[in-house]
Amino acid sequence: MDHPENSEEYKGLTVNKGIEQPSTINPYRKFQRKPKRQLLSVGDYVEGILKGNTTLLSQAVTLVESTLPEHQTIAQEVIEKCLPYAGRSMRIGISGVPGAGKSTSIDAFGLHVLERGGKLAVLAIDPSSERSKGSILGDKTRMEKLSVHPNSFIRPSPSAGSLGGVARKTRETIILCEAAGFDKIFVETVGVGQSETAVHSMVDFFLLIQLAGTGDELQGIKRGIMEMADGIVINKADGSNIEKAKLAAAHFRNALHLFPAPESGWTPRVLTYSGFYGLGIKEIWDMVYEYIDFVKANGYFQYRRNEQAKYWMYESINEQLRNSFYNNPTIASMLGQKESEVLGGTVTSFTAAHQLLDTYFKQAKE
Repeated sequence: MDHPENSEEYKGLTVNKGIEQPSTINPYRKFQRKPKRQLLSVGDYVEGILKGNTTLLSQAVTLVESTLPEHQTIAQEVIEKCLPYAGRSMRIGISGVPGAGKSTSIDAFGLHVLERGGKLAVLAIDPSSERSKGSILGDKTRMEKLSVHPNSFIRPSPSAGSLGGVARKTRETIILCEAAGFDKIFVETVGVGQSETAVHSMVDFFLLIQLAGTGDELQGIKRGIMEMADGIVINKADGSNIEKAKLAAAHFRNALHLFPAPESGWTPRVLTYSGFYGLGIKEIWDMVYEYIDFVKANGYFQYRRNEQAKYWMYESINEQLRNSFYNNPTIASMLGQKESEVLGGTVTSFTAAHQLLDTYFKQAKE
């Protein structure tokens, strides 16, 4: 490129071209394509899972979470073969608003449970980053003791915008974990939106973690989630917060009296504890074990598991139908046009939906 400084009027001034910049890539390095990891056979995965191999268990869970059809085919076969070895665990759902200390509590709860023996799997349903689609809570980093315990397995699942999908996959992951010999399963949810309903439909005991001293104890009493809870625990009951925690517990106990009696016949309890200092943890687990014995004795335990199995069958049907509808090429090409007609006011939303469904069902009959 010519520089104006090199023109006649600037005779005494010359501009050197400068040196050529070296490449940012090392020319002497030999690049080797990273070999693609081979998928194992269904038998290999099943054998590894039944032996308690957590590496193969993690790989199988990744296949369950994958959206690739070939991965899903293998995953479903693995789940089917693991099913006879599943169902022997105690499944605990743990929920609470962000900041309630769920991760610290799970760390303390998990260590207490593992002291009695057995193995623990923690499945955390994380909200996802809209940009990276990855988990944003990093819960695993906050379960310092559990994450290094030889008998624990922690698996966060980013919800990736599809709560129903991740909840179904979490239920399938429970089956794999049970087959791998994990006899205690914690399913943690972030405590916002509809995730509690999904978690409630796959666990035996639903524990709700609340906080005291935030000034909105009664705000936390939402009828839906309160009715689902088999036990409510107030965290951070330590130091100057003990009295506030006791007061919050009294509020929750009074509120529970307003709800109809649970189907299980169990009266939900409200306890206080400190996850950070490990105070009151034993009392919480005494309550959980008492509940499990109670519902096993009156038959509700098996009834609830049967109802959950039916629920997930219908959920799977709904999901498959929805996917089939939206992945249909004819429907995909019609959707934009029908949207425009609805927005233009030429047809109602209901008419447009009927027209799309009629087209879909006609194609299904042909």
